Amino acid sequence: MRILIIEDSVDIAEAIEAKLSRAGHHVTLAQDGVTGEELALSGAFDVVVLDINLPGRSGFEVMANMRYGQSPTPVLVITARNQLDDKISLLDLGADDYIVKPFDLGELEARLRAVTRRHQGLSQSVVKVGPLEIDLTVRAARLGGEPLELGKREFEVLEALAAHSGNTVSKERLYLKLFGHEDIGTPNALELLVSRIRKKLEGSDVEIVTHRGSGYMLRARVDAVN
Repeated sequence: MRILIIEDSVDIAEAIEAKLSRAGHHVTLAQDGVTGEELALSGAFDVVVLDINLPGRSGFEVMANMRYGQSPTPVLVITARNQLDDKISLLDLGADDYIVKPFDLGELEARLRAVTRRHQGLSQSVVKVGPLEIDLTVRAARLGGEPLELGKREFEVLEALAAHSGNTVSKERLYLKLFGHEDIGTPNALELLVSRIRKKLEGSDVEIVTHRGSGYMLRARVDAVN
């Protein structure tokens, strides 16, 4: 996942970053509400972790402006134990979940996975498309019951396509998921990743279809379904 942490406490932000980075996620930090809101509205992230008390712009304002700007990105709010009313208000504004300080970093990661799955309409951690199975928890894939070896970014592409299997995912959305606004990818980086994945799916009953000028679709082969 590409995760945005909006937290002004350096110790807390760096602890979260270290935990999530070790788990293979891409983490971006913002230490004030203004910067955090700008990044959140960019659409480059799968989920946002948002503190309430922020310099420049409060968590309430960031949350409200995200939903006012029609940003669908799920948000997990960090609160203190004495902020019950704040939690209710933020949930009403459109936050998806909250976690109370002090919190376990493992629980935070689990909540982020759950929030993201719900946002994608997935109730289970394993997504199946024909003979392809993608385990979102352990970040592994199997094809026809056998492990499918994937690089980190190959998995991210397949994960994004599987979450919307049967529908076209735009190239812009995939590129933002992979590279965001910080990394510099070559113009054909996404095409190369898709090409590699296609080779690994060859001979199976699942395929990636290109919709020229639009994006890519992951689906079970039509002849296999019929």
